[in-house]
Amino acid sequence: MACVPEKVDPSARESNIEPSTRWRLSTLDMVRLGLLAAGLLCVLTGLLPREEAADNMRRIGPLLLFLGSVIVLAELTRQAKVFDVIAHRIAILGRGYYPALFGLCVLFASATTILLNLDTTAVLLTPVMLALAVPARIPPLPLAMTTLWLANTASLLLPVSNLTNLLAANRVALDATDFAARMWAPQLVSIAATMLGLWLWYWRRGRRDTDRYVPPEPVRPENSQQRTLLYTTAGACLLFILAIPFVGDRIGIAAALAAAVAVTAFAIFDPSSLRLSLIPWQLLVFVVGLFLVVPTLSRLGLSDVMHWLIGDDAGVTGAYQAAGAGVALSNVANNLPAYTAGEAVVPSENRNQLLALLIGTNIGPIITPWASLATLLCLEFCRTHDVRVPMGRFVLTGLGLAVVATTGAVAALLVTG
Repeated sequence: MACVPEKVDPSARESNIEPSTRWRLSTLDMVRLGLLAAGLLCVLTGLLPREEAADNMRRIGPLLLFLGSVIVLAELTRQAKVFDVIAHRIAILGRGYYPALFGLCVLFASATTILLNLDTTAVLLTPVMLALAVPARIPPLPLAMTTLWLANTASLLLPVSNLTNLLAANRVALDATDFAARMWAPQLVSIAATMLGLWLWYWRRGRRDTDRYVPPEPVRPENSQQRTLLYTTAGACLLFILAIPFVGDRIGIAAALAAAVAVTAFAIFDPSSLRLSLIPWQLLVFVVGLFLVVPTLSRLGLSDVMHWLIGDDAGVTGAYQAAGAGVALSNVANNLPAYTAGEAVVPSENRNQLLALLIGTNIGPIITPWASLATLLCLEFCRTHDVRVPMGRFVLTGLGLAVVATTGAVAALLVTG
């Protein structure tokens, strides 16, 4: 949710791009820029030594390349209607039966989060799924909660799934294959718990009005230009996904190359779609500011508080203590600062404790609206599509899922480790 246009039409709601309107900074944009300014002030005043600031920037440089590239790739993929084609095909495959649609939507949202990053699910899949609700006459709230919850709870398996995963994989020196080998069991438990919560609280017959839905018509390219963009961007995404097990810590380069393929295709066939607004400057500014402010706060006493909350026990108690702190701090503040502050006090040899903290900060941010950027974005799309999310129900069901999924996922981590 970058800049918010003063006048919003349906297409602008999905793409956040409307060149004919004047743009203004949203409140969230101002917070991000303020965080960056505060971080720069910390460096200029010496509260954060310049050497430490430079080390932090070198650490997150590859992460920024990955984030910027994968969001550009995903946005161009959306413009080429790849997500629309898949979403409509899923609804058609369900043949009007809600249990079948439920399973397919879970698979789609989980795969998008795992393979393309949770922000892709939040920014691009959410509006597509909400738009699908109209022609198929599907209640929109179950679709919205599916993308919102799975954007968080399905983000454990691969380093690319979440920025926190990239940080953790770097900290414990795990490549994509080794990281997946440690996190597959927690990821399965998390998705299973999410499916149970979604069905009980949002998808079952008592939570919707009808027994059947109307399968929509498939989305097809209207001409050869659209067909070329559809297949090219889909192929770029597929190549990126296939490269993940092989590129190691060069995941940012792989994402940049895949994005370059998509950009080249649009430059040839639809150059008007290539705008500077494709670059997710808001997310990049937020991350840079965060990695200047949080280390400064750690030097001023935050690290002592985090050490008291997390401890240094390498066993079962320490793992659950770290996970619980991750859940709590994510919902008080935000999951990214919660992880970065927690990571700084976990001993480097306590791998399970660090991964448990990661589980808490990935699964947990589903209780308060600001707990993760993905949660915030999903709720904003619900607002712009006039989908009411009862906040009391949102908080209580999110709390229930966060407790069950985090507890089970940490247990799976310890058992398989």
